[in-house]
Amino acid sequence: MAPSVSELPSEALSTTREGIINSIKKEVDLKNGPSYPFYYPYFDTEEKFAPLQLFDHSDPGLRADPAKPNLLGPNTATRDISPYLGTEIRGVQISQLSKEGLDELALYAAERKVLVFRDQDFKDLAADRQIEITQHYGPIHRHPTSGNVKGYPEFHVVYRDEAHDRFEERRNERANRTGWHSDVSYEKQPPGTTFFFMLEQPSGAAGATLFISQVEAYKRLSPEFQKRLEGLQAIHSAVEQADFSRKYNGPVRREPIQTAHPLVRVHPVTGEKALYVNQQFTRYIVGFKREESDYLLNFLYDHIAKGADFHIRASYEPGTVVVWDNRLTVHSATGDFDSSERRHAVRLTPQAEVPVAG
Repeated sequence: MAPSVSELPSEALSTTREGIINSIKKEVDLKNGPSYPFYYPYFDTEEKFAPLQLFDHSDPGLRADPAKPNLLGPNTATRDISPYLGTEIRGVQISQLSKEGLDELALYAAERKVLVFRDQDFKDLAADRQIEITQHYGPIHRHPTSGNVKGYPEFHVVYRDEAHDRFEERRNERANRTGWHSDVSYEKQPPGTTFFFMLEQPSGAAGATLFISQVEAYKRLSPEFQKRLEGLQAIHSAVEQADFSRKYNGPVRREPIQTAHPLVRVHPVTGEKALYVNQQFTRYIVGFKREESDYLLNFLYDHIAKGADFHIRASYEPGTVVVWDNRLTVHSATGDFDSSERRHAVRLTPQAEVPVAG
């Protein structure tokens, strides 16, 4: 049973938070509703954001001690999920890391692509503290169409239950419900080190997130094919996402843009090259005719999706926080749970540098 407002963690409450929860009572039955009603998705069609401006970005991983003494202490246990990406970590509290430890987290996320932190108190921190921690990695992206938290547009809320399934029609149109993407890759400065914390998850191992290493996907290509991709650019578009939101009377807080990014980008810390295309937002290759672009992009999408040996499945437990590098990975939710179950999570998405070509 979900806790009442008075039973929510005291350290996570503030006057603002209580006011938000009280306003949500009108929409949500807290007795049978989400355990964390503060993060119930909020859609305001009148909410508007100014266009994003370019900013200078220096990745915190560049400052990090490669030995990571402030992140990986003697009581830390790590387990690599795959040789190519993914490490499970226990014995570290993200909320207690120093600035040096947060720098080392950025470096570790770049090296391992996906970090799965267990037993975290992150979800019970005050919202301002959650934002403060993640702002260490760059300005927090405010999503133009997704549900956010009333008064806190930095939060991207992922929510699905029996009564609330925004993407049901889209899923039912397809036989395969995976949707590989790198978050908001259409932005001029797309995300880097990204935080995702689970509030409620379906039973068992359902509701996991799949991740793919775009670095390993690039490495598997022949040297001659790699050379052909380098120097090419592709258009990433927010238009379809905005159109979908308008179709269902959702918000479009900022007018959609289209941006050209390199097909192969270089990570500013590790120097690794990674493919930078995804089915959700990449539309066409600059300078190619439509058939040529479709042929090449479809080959890359197929190559990425079939690479089961450089995929991982990140599962969730109570208190799990997943940190990944959006520059080096694509991911997909899994819709493998019954509609009667709830999946409720929050993403904080710091923006990084303008992508640099390989």
